[in-house]
Amino acid sequence: MEEIYAKFVSQKISKTRWRPVPSGSLQTAETFATGSWDNEENYVSLWSIGDFGNLDSDGGFEGDHQLLCDIRHHGDVMDLQFFDQERIVAASSTGSVTVFLHHPNNQTLSVNQQWTAAHYHTGPGSPSYSSAPCTGIVCSNPEIVTVGEDGRINFFRADHKEALRTIDNADSSTLHAVTFLRTPEILTVNSIGQLKIWDFRQQGNEPSQILSLTGDRVPLHCVDRHPNQQHVVATGGQDGMLSIWDVRQGTMPVSLLKAHEAEMWEVHFHPSNPDHLFTCSEDGSLWHWDASTDVPEKSSLFHQGGRTSTFLSHSISNQANVHQSLISSWLSTDPAKDRIEITSLLPNKTLSVNSLDVLGPCLVCGTDAEAIYVTRQLFS
Repeated sequence: MEEIYAKFVSQKISKTRWRPVPSGSLQTAETFATGSWDNEENYVSLWSIGDFGNLDSDGGFEGDHQLLCDIRHHGDVMDLQFFDQERIVAASSTGSVTVFLHHPNNQTLSVNQQWTAAHYHTGPGSPSYSSAPCTGIVCSNPEIVTVGEDGRINFFRADHKEALRTIDNADSSTLHAVTFLRTPEILTVNSIGQLKIWDFRQQGNEPSQILSLTGDRVPLHCVDRHPNQQHVVATGGQDGMLSIWDVRQGTMPVSLLKAHEAEMWEVHFHPSNPDHLFTCSEDGSLWHWDASTDVPEKSSLFHQGGRTSTFLSHSISNQANVHQSLISSWLSTDPAKDRIEITSLLPNKTLSVNSLDVLGPCLVCGTDAEAIYVTRQLFS
């Protein structure tokens, strides 16, 4: 069982993100950011795990995640992404998007750039407007793409005051999350169970592709793209199901996996070990899914604090005959290979686990129980 450490921070945590490690560097994750929500005052904060987890002479753990600095944030933090080593982009329930700059010499955060009305609802027949929450952001330096409850997509560039491009009525429903498929293409998920692919090379305001869950239009809350196979996408939604999609073919998910008992808030492929995937939920659980081929030949297992119980999953058979060696373990529908081991990472269920992030052997998550959890040995 991975050792996991908790810190109580007196604020509900809506988002947690590791600061990226410089490419080519051998460092492990040391610093992470959090955003809060539903508090009288909300903050974007930077934390260090430092010597976290070393045993002291009495056998107790010394060190703790230490607050490096924080800054007040207007509205709930709806999403949070590192733009680069120094800058963090925050999405607000007020519709604004703010870039914060970290000054490591005196450990402070300052506002570097802000688009105050990135997302808003316009009043019928009048120029008046009310703010709409910015629900999701994705960054690929120098670009920042934002989506919102107003169904709008904005394409910003750092250091530009105006959006380079806005698709005003991209969606008639709420857009909940966005990711890059490849640099000019993004993928959005919405509140009626649709995935839409948008190609910024095209002039029009229509998606280049629409995929959707059949039947009940279950809202999708989160999306992540496989780091090596850009056609493989994972989504999670209101029913707690994990859906795996191959955007090259078909309009339905390749597999649906029975997962959490309530909304799945985030899904993340491990960036360097993508046979491993992580999900968190409103039901207070945080799961590690292992689809690597060395899982023993047995029915999918679910470990809960050392106990093992059978886990039910089913795949939608997939008629494509994609070259076998290119098939991701997540697309395999061969029953002999259809083994996924699932481990519950939190010792007991808590209030909603709103956000998680993984980098190297480290995982961080934030909860409505005003706690941050960190483990530094995911693959022990």
